Order: sequence, then structure tokens, then C-alpha cells
Amino acid sequence: MIDHDAYSYEQISHAFDGHPAGELTRDEILDNVTLYWLTNTAISSARLYWENKLSFFGVKNVSIPAAVSVFPGELYQAPRSWAERAYHNLIYYNEVDKGGHFAAWEQPQLFSEEVRAAFRSLR
Repeated sequence: MIDHDAYSYEQISHAFDGHPAGELTRDEILDNVTLYWLTNTAISSARLYWENKLSFFGVKNVSIPAAVSVFPGELYQAPRSWAERAYHNLIYYNEVDKGGHFAAWEQPQLFSEEVRAAFRSLR
């Protein structure tokens, strides 16, 4: 079992030592931390994790059209079999080659391409 907290701390520590965390630089991470600190919103942004800590990755039986893009640096890389059980109307599933938990921030071009591809069939 992966210790996700230790992994996150390791990535942040690596960035503060001057190495990028994925595609993110030390300054980008500090900008983000500062934004949460100065606006006093860190606790409210973490609420999702606190409230869902018991079955965060449990199958939810979602029936609306859904899409899953699996990023290799994500805490949980959903297998297609899980995605099909969780999302009964899975219209898109793709495993990409880079990005992590903050994929939209780390890989904005790739993330936007995934969103477009995912919902293209609904146009």
C-alpha cells in the first residue's frame, strides 16, 4: 500500500531542494501555498479529503456521462474495470503518459486535450 502523505511530502521536499515536482517549479508551488495561506482557505480546500476519507475510491454508481483520464502521478490510477463499475455511462477512458494529482496545473495543455476528447461525443 502506498503512503500517499509520505509521497506528497517527498515531492514537496524535492521541489524545495530546487528540483521540479513533475512539471512544477519551486516558485509555482510557493505561489500556490501562499495563495491558500493568505486567503485562509487551506482548511476549506482540504474538506473534500476529510469528508471522504473512508471510501474515497469506492464505486459510486454514477449514471450521467462520465470520463476518466488516468495520470501516472495520481494517487489512485483507476483501472478501466473500476471506472466501468463506478460510471455506468463511461464515454471515455484514457491513460496518459504524464501528469499527477494536480494534472490541470502540471499539464494544462494535456489536461485540456483530455477534457475536449472526453466530451467530444456529446457535442
